[in-house]
Amino acid sequence: MESSSAQASGAEFTVEAVERALHQLYYDPDMAQKSVAQKWLTQAQMSPQAWHFCWVLLSRDKVPEVQFFGASTLYAKISRSWSDLPTEQHGSLKTQLISQVGHFASGPKMVLTRLCVALASLVLHLMPNTWPTAVPDLLREFQSGQAITGADGRVRCLAVLELLAVLPEEFQNSKMPAARRTQLRTALARQWSTVCPLLQQLLRQADSPAQVKMRVLRCLASWMALDVSLGDSEGLLQDSFSTLADPELFDTAVETIVSTISQPDSHRFADTLVKLMPQVLGLQDQLRKAVETGDMETSHGICRIAVALGETHCRTLLEHVDQWQDFQALVNMILYCTGIPGHYPVDETSSSLTLTFWYTLQDEILSFDADRQALYLQVYRPLYFQLVDVLLHKSRFPSDEGYASWSSDDKEQFRIYRVDISDTLMYVYDLLGPELLRNLYDRLGRLLTDTGRTAAWQDIEALLFGFQSIAETVDVSYSDVIPGLIGLIPLINVTNVELADTVMFTIGSLGEWLADHPLMLGGILPVVLQALSNADLSVSSVSALKRICRECRFSLQPHADNILAATQDVLVKQIHKSAQCMWLMQALGFLISALPGEQILGKLLPLLSPHLQQLGHLTKETVRST
Repeated sequence: MESSSAQASGAEFTVEAVERALHQLYYDPDMAQKSVAQKWLTQAQMSPQAWHFCWVLLSRDKVPEVQFFGASTLYAKISRSWSDLPTEQHGSLKTQLISQVGHFASGPKMVLTRLCVALASLVLHLMPNTWPTAVPDLLREFQSGQAITGADGRVRCLAVLELLAVLPEEFQNSKMPAARRTQLRTALARQWSTVCPLLQQLLRQADSPAQVKMRVLRCLASWMALDVSLGDSEGLLQDSFSTLADPELFDTAVETIVSTISQPDSHRFADTLVKLMPQVLGLQDQLRKAVETGDMETSHGICRIAVALGETHCRTLLEHVDQWQDFQALVNMILYCTGIPGHYPVDETSSSLTLTFWYTLQDEILSFDADRQALYLQVYRPLYFQLVDVLLHKSRFPSDEGYASWSSDDKEQFRIYRVDISDTLMYVYDLLGPELLRNLYDRLGRLLTDTGRTAAWQDIEALLFGFQSIAETVDVSYSDVIPGLIGLIPLINVTNVELADTVMFTIGSLGEWLADHPLMLGGILPVVLQALSNADLSVSSVSALKRICRECRFSLQPHADNILAATQDVLVKQIHKSAQCMWLMQALGFLISALPGEQILGKLLPLLSPHLQQLGHLTKETVRST
């Protein structure tokens, strides 16, 4: 628009000019012209004339894009320029706006929603002093139809539900002083006693359309964000569980239930939370059926609900000792979610949701006094051993053929998932202690020494992964199973890269233990040095050698020649990338620094000579080219 500028005069902001600008914004292929139109329309919304032309743009003969801009302009004026409107005009604005909501109750939906947001903004300006009964007044207006013409009961119902949903949302999004926010939050929360029975009535009516029930669920989630009493909402929340059986309502119901029971202050309503446990446990048949049929969306949603209740209110539910059986059943339900069959993220996406719950439960158990702690450990310690079995199973690689078919993104998500499992295993060790390592060692020993059958490499790798996860951060120097583990490693028939990587990382994680038990180095070093020549094991093998050389350097003199020969060979053959070559040189630095002084130069010269010669050659080439 040629006339658009920061100094545009008020005369330019006419209905016709706005419609031309909107046409340009939506249909002009020139992006520069679209940008000009956008800026001009923003100025138009800020102008005093906007209070007048917005109503004309809402005329029924206008196209939806124009009507939407009219509704957006009305909202912009009410929310940002309220002080410009004389007090005596508040009443007429309210009446006009309610009437417009009624006119657009049957659509278009985008215009109706925008008008409801505008009306919500007006309500927030007038509550609680000027219009303390805004919510019940609006409910009467929409139910009686006195100010709403041309809309049937169902349409009016949907319109009022839209308004009830956006009212708390507009409060959350509005900027206002802290004192005003507190005043308004309190005033709105008082209206919940009026809103909640209406929502419950609509949700319980057998003939309520799915569209109505969906908006009821949205209203519940929206109002709960105002910190209204969970106790006062108990019946409505319990009724919400019934909508999970309707596929059309399932996703909305999950979001509503999860957000409601996750509200920060909901722990104050312990009795209500206890009553919710049977509701959640009642979803187990639906969960198992979803898992059996491969319905990932349903299983994911139900897992979210179980985890939200268990994780957010773990301590509250633990302290209700009289309900211990229900809570234990909930914990077992979450354990089932952790162990959902299939490989993450290809076959299922729910098990990862549960991992933080196990941290929370463990922390709460260990925070009680000694007597209570002993009581809970008696119940939950065996369950945590089950959890370890589940986590190791979930960390297993798929078949070689299956893994080869995965996308790179799936493989990366699986890698991150295994890191999360590793962190969980490390944390669980604080609860289970050395018995966990003994359990892993016994299982690995049976796998490797059973001559009657050949163990799948995935099972061996998973157990080693468990060892590595714990040894990575936990002091295992006192463990009596590590010598046996060191003895088992050479028995492993390494048939693929994934298993070999885990073997290397496991050896590396035991570096500190090997420093205290140098006699074991002779059996383990050949495994690492042999792996150095495999480019596919570059990161894991070089990392393992570096950690051994760093932790055990004062015990490596008998093995120095073998280490130097193996590393020099792979450096000459350029098997590794530059980053791993730097790690190798660091490893050799640790090794050589601990040798007797008279040996250092003799070991250092053969190692550095090829690199010095190459450096000299490059220098000559540079001089010659210059």
